Amino acid sequence: MKIGISYKSWSAAALLALSSVLLPAAPAAAAPTVVKMATLVPEGSVWDKALKDMGAQWKEASGGAVELRIYPGGVAGDEPDVVRKMRVGQLHGAALSVTGLIAIDKGFEIFQIPFFFASWEELYYVLEKLRPELEKRLEAKGYVFLQWGHGGWVHLFSRQPVASIADLQKQKIFTWAGNDMMVELWRRAKFQPVALAATDILTGLQTGMIDVIPTPPLAALTLQWFRTTPNMLGEGLAPLVGATVISQKTWNSLTPEVRAKLLELAKKTDARLAAEIPQQDKQAIDQMKQRGLTVTSIDAGAKAAWQKTADDMAAGVRETVADKALLEMALAARAEFRAKK
Repeated sequence: MKIGISYKSWSAAALLALSSVLLPAAPAAAAPTVVKMATLVPEGSVWDKALKDMGAQWKEASGGAVELRIYPGGVAGDEPDVVRKMRVGQLHGAALSVTGLIAIDKGFEIFQIPFFFASWEELYYVLEKLRPELEKRLEAKGYVFLQWGHGGWVHLFSRQPVASIADLQKQKIFTWAGNDMMVELWRRAKFQPVALAATDILTGLQTGMIDVIPTPPLAALTLQWFRTTPNMLGEGLAPLVGATVISQKTWNSLTPEVRAKLLELAKKTDARLAAEIPQQDKQAIDQMKQRGLTVTSIDAGAKAAWQKTADDMAAGVRETVADKALLEMALAARAEFRAKK
């Protein structure tokens, strides 16, 4: 008996199955590299918007090969937590303030010195002079420097007005938990520092654990801290310096061509922040004043005491800074800038 199967007897499903075996499969689209980046930067702030815009640009420039996923507002934890998560690979990058950068390399301590910088222009000049050295240090710790970050000029926001050193000494001041050097310097100057995680500031204000926060105006407005601390000292302490970094492992997983494009876009975001943040400081202060913020200036008779306290604290930071060589570089760059001016 001749046994056979006619072509017509084949079902459409059988033909489809056979074709899937005989014909070469179409290559699957490569999954994008997802870069998980955390920051304390408040959602909706200038810095947050700049990072998100950069993420959109990265995706377009890489042809969809890179997706930047940002976790703002401390949802991934305080900065020391974020640095730990980067070390174990749970996070791939972060936009950090000085506190987080110090957790990577002690050299960044120099940016905590109060009244060290007199203007934004002076800060930018010194940052660019120190950038090659700091990039090398970050690289040695397993990170790639992408851009500087700027949070604004730090002012004191307080429950009660502060116009003299005595006024400030009566109130409890927030200090970043883990930054033992600054806690000791505040205590030495007879202040009342209270060490908390940055993510606990609002709770600290609501419960009365702290009365004063050193913070840029934009953060005080965005996070509504000024509602509990409706008094701001008009004289600023220091610029809030930060930087965006990415792990070398994640960075090296990208092609050299893609890395070059992303780095160029990161530099443009750096320039955007440098241009926009100073103006945003002023706008934030104006908005808070309309909502009840009182700006107080240092009493004329108290200026000498303020200056002495500031000088003593700056000297204390210089004494305890772990990296004296980098401090000397910063001082030389600052002197060079001032000589040119």
